[in-house]
Amino acid sequence: MIGILKKVFDTNQRQINRMQKIVDQIEELEPQISALSDEQLQAKTPAFKERLTKGETLDDLLPEAFAVVREAAKRVLGMRPYQVQLTGGLALHEGNIAEMKTGEGKTLTSALPVYLNALTGKGVHVVTVNEYLAHRDATEMGRLHEFLGLTVGLNLNSLSREEKQVAYAADITYTTNNELGFDYLRDNMVLYKEQCVQRPLSFAIIDEVDSILIDEARTPLIISGQAKKSADLYIFANAFVRTLNKEADFSYDEKTKNVMLTEEGITKAEKAFHIENLFDLKHVTLLHHINQALRAHVVMQRDIDYVVQDGEIVIVDQFTGRLMKGRRYSEGLHQAIEAKEGVEIQNESMTLATITFQNYFRMYEKLAGMTGTAKTEEEEFRNIYNMNVLVIPTNRDVQRDDRPDLIFKSMEGKFNAVVGDIVERHRKGQPVLVGTVAIETSELISKILTRKGVRHNVLNAKNHAREADIIADAGQKGAVTIATNMAGRGTDIKLGEGVKEVGGLAVIGTERHESRRIDNQLRGRSGRQGDPGVTQFYLSMEDELMRRFGSDNMKAMMDRLGMDDTQPIESKMVSRAVESAQKRVEGNNFDARKQLLQYDDVLRQQREVIYKQRQDVLEAENLRTIIEGMMQGTIERSVAAHTAEDLEEEWNIKGLITFLETTVLEEGDITEDELRRLAPEEMSEVIAQKVKEHYDAKEEQLPYEQLREFEKVVVLRVVDSKWMEHIDAMDHLREGIHLRAYGQIDPLREYQMEGFAMFEAMVAAIEEEVSRYIMKAQIENNLERQEVAQGEAVHPKDDGADVKKKPVVKGEQVGRNTPCPCGSGKKYKACHGAFE
Repeated sequence: MIGILKKVFDTNQRQINRMQKIVDQIEELEPQISALSDEQLQAKTPAFKERLTKGETLDDLLPEAFAVVREAAKRVLGMRPYQVQLTGGLALHEGNIAEMKTGEGKTLTSALPVYLNALTGKGVHVVTVNEYLAHRDATEMGRLHEFLGLTVGLNLNSLSREEKQVAYAADITYTTNNELGFDYLRDNMVLYKEQCVQRPLSFAIIDEVDSILIDEARTPLIISGQAKKSADLYIFANAFVRTLNKEADFSYDEKTKNVMLTEEGITKAEKAFHIENLFDLKHVTLLHHINQALRAHVVMQRDIDYVVQDGEIVIVDQFTGRLMKGRRYSEGLHQAIEAKEGVEIQNESMTLATITFQNYFRMYEKLAGMTGTAKTEEEEFRNIYNMNVLVIPTNRDVQRDDRPDLIFKSMEGKFNAVVGDIVERHRKGQPVLVGTVAIETSELISKILTRKGVRHNVLNAKNHAREADIIADAGQKGAVTIATNMAGRGTDIKLGEGVKEVGGLAVIGTERHESRRIDNQLRGRSGRQGDPGVTQFYLSMEDELMRRFGSDNMKAMMDRLGMDDTQPIESKMVSRAVESAQKRVEGNNFDARKQLLQYDDVLRQQREVIYKQRQDVLEAENLRTIIEGMMQGTIERSVAAHTAEDLEEEWNIKGLITFLETTVLEEGDITEDELRRLAPEEMSEVIAQKVKEHYDAKEEQLPYEQLREFEKVVVLRVVDSKWMEHIDAMDHLREGIHLRAYGQIDPLREYQMEGFAMFEAMVAAIEEEVSRYIMKAQIENNLERQEVAQGEAVHPKDDGADVKKKPVVKGEQVGRNTPCPCGSGKKYKACHGAFE
């Protein structure tokens, strides 16, 4: 009965069965395709492209195209895709996630749908988590695709704009998720359309999809510029925080990682900085610096969250354990850590553009992904990205022995047992991979093994330059490798000679990660392609995950039973408790990501409007129609504001004329008497007609090209500067909006409403400023398009927070009260100085 129910409700199996019929069709084509010469096989690509132009679909071509790729892979790479790889390729082509175990050949699997979809000429992006993997896959699979007549590009951070354009113009582009997002943001900051590097986003296949779309989803990509700020306040705040005592002066909640001053701490701060009230508005900057210094000392831990290298603070990616050079925490946290560690404090940054991976990848027409572990997050993939997770069967049955967790009373007991197990396995020649969550754990185990005379390799963020070599040797006889989470991604451990006979690769986990996926990734390093292997996790009651979810009762029980540190408990109940704790954390994280997305969607809609307007401006030959629309909006808003009273006598016509004369008209162009006789709609028409006459006169006075370029200069500069101010304002709104919940108001709804009102106000400000510059500025030497600020990529702290920013304009220094050099006759501060 259970078997029948399983068949009815197991949608995964139903999908696999459906795909098997297509796989059978591909198999049937093998004799026919393998009989072709190299030239005939290569001629298939132009033939497929022609069939597409004649109305056939990719699905029509699929069986034959997959068969062609399989044959080409045999000839070029010496690899023949298995049936399960064909199934995985089908899942990817249909825009789903293929969950394939380690060693099942995901890279070759992706080559099948990549080739098929590249035939459209729209471009396929193959996305990996780091540049080493992008380079490896582009080199290896590039040989296959180029043999079949497709072009392959590799997009790296170090490339120039021209080189990036070539990489994106290729049929297939290998790149990293970060570089894709940053290129998109940079494309929407260019001053000429020829400077864009990306084409419209068509199809992407994401390798290690759970790492990119789940683990990194809460981290916004930020292009930031420099904001000048004194380093002194960071130093003073740091010195003050060093004097504080835990519990008495500040409280720290380990679950939420929240740290805040107590009443006693606040009094200490007021005495130390000689102020009466720390929460006075004028001390808001000081309070911010103290809070960040507290976070730097209490929450941020050296060699876990960051490392100090060559006098710089370098962030450690908490999911992969890699060093993230060139990235910085936002909100002044990076500077606070620099003060804590006594290294040079660098300038704070300001945000010029920002987007989350969630919103970036949802812009593709079709999205697919592959990983060894995605099923635990299927709900999130379906809800947010509209992708189903298909578990692809393994080519050979898994022979690995996954043993139940061993739980010890203390960390010391756990590490002694771990080292004992490693030494024992090493003695009989079995290779061991030890997985750690933090860098300091890997270094601790390394020290103990060194004392015991066991040769080993350590693979963590401090040593990832030799990553590929270390991983390649991890399956050799007697090898001992200690690794942080990073070793679980994108690398394959092949077994050396004689290793199968001693039990295959042993994977030892030193604690459970808060995500089951990361644990499964570590397990999956062993037992690839039917190899033998064993996995064992060692836990202690003092581990962070156990502490966060109530291990106190269990510890007390172990004490009562008189258990010492040499006796582990192996209990299904405890293992279930650990798994439910992990599920709870995963649920909390999903909720946090979902909430971030809801908030970010407000900015996404606004970003799309602004970027679309920017694109229209770059592509348009003549902006007059767009600018006249802006002037019309400015006129109508101004008329409405000055005629809002019910009684005509109370209308402020004088104020309206003053406004018009400072924005779109010359003095004396229109009189009070003229307007008094008219209804508001008629006023708008009369004013618009006069503005049009001035515009016509301007067109006659100036060369056509010169005026058109001037219009672009003005619109781009105004849009960019106002948009940056708006991002800043939205950031401040977001920071304080959660306090509305105390008044029984939904913060998200408030954020949506206020964000919309702020966006409308920004659009009005853009229209007014463009109108003023077009009608008032003298066109002389101001025809050069300028970036409102120079930007670079930064990495904010993984809490969805953006960066403090204040837009800055590069240019000559002009006195605030001197006449504006643009020739408007106004003071600089009221004219072009408004950009600063």
